[in-house]
Amino acid sequence: MGWYKNWFGSPYYKILYQNRDEAEAQQFVEQLLQYLQPPTRSAMLDIACGEGRFARQLAEHGYNVTGIDISQEAIEIAKGSENEHLQFFVQDMRMPFYINFFDYSFNFFTSFGYFAHDRDHALAARSFAAGLKPGGLLVIDYLNYEHVIANFIAEEQINRGSYTFNIKRTIERGHIIKEISFTDANNKHWNFTESVAAFSRQDFIRIFESSGMELTATFGDYNLGNYDQAHSARLIMVFKKKHV
Repeated sequence: MGWYKNWFGSPYYKILYQNRDEAEAQQFVEQLLQYLQPPTRSAMLDIACGEGRFARQLAEHGYNVTGIDISQEAIEIAKGSENEHLQFFVQDMRMPFYINFFDYSFNFFTSFGYFAHDRDHALAARSFAAGLKPGGLLVIDYLNYEHVIANFIAEEQINRGSYTFNIKRTIERGHIIKEISFTDANNKHWNFTESVAAFSRQDFIRIFESSGMELTATFGDYNLGNYDQAHSARLIMVFKKKHV
């Protein structure tokens, strides 16, 4: 079983990342919509949607939104907010979903690069592309590898209430590895791992061009500022599905 199924379905994942800036995340979506200018009722896909917070935000703007995630636990929570314009499904991003259906797809907050082998990333890219109509747009928001290396923190402790998370980071086999250990309220010790590929902008171009996508824009932060390879905190890319 992949690390992502164990960790993303764990209640401790939400505890560790409870400080994520919701206002910044919401503003990012608003900036994207202002940039993209999607027509009302556009069909949108939120890939690796988690509990659906961004899918809900997109749907509130009048779009027909579908969210998919591999975590059964997350989708069960997301389904509580379903309506006629918003639906959620358990789905592995590597597997084909709706074909030639969506006008826009989104992959937020480094929700790619999970896999140990490049063939799985290629499968995911083909699945992303297949779901879009010709001319459809895909937005991928990923960490900027060069910025991560420049600001690398090998070890740290993060306190969340009664929990102390011990974090160790390494770079192995082309992946950024985060080992997370802590003890719960019942004095049980837990270990989880995060592993994402150290992909550069050129890596994404290579992976997605082979799936019939072309890069049309790159941004370096959630305000859609210019991308700088050495200094930008994020690598935000807009790909367009080519017309066959």
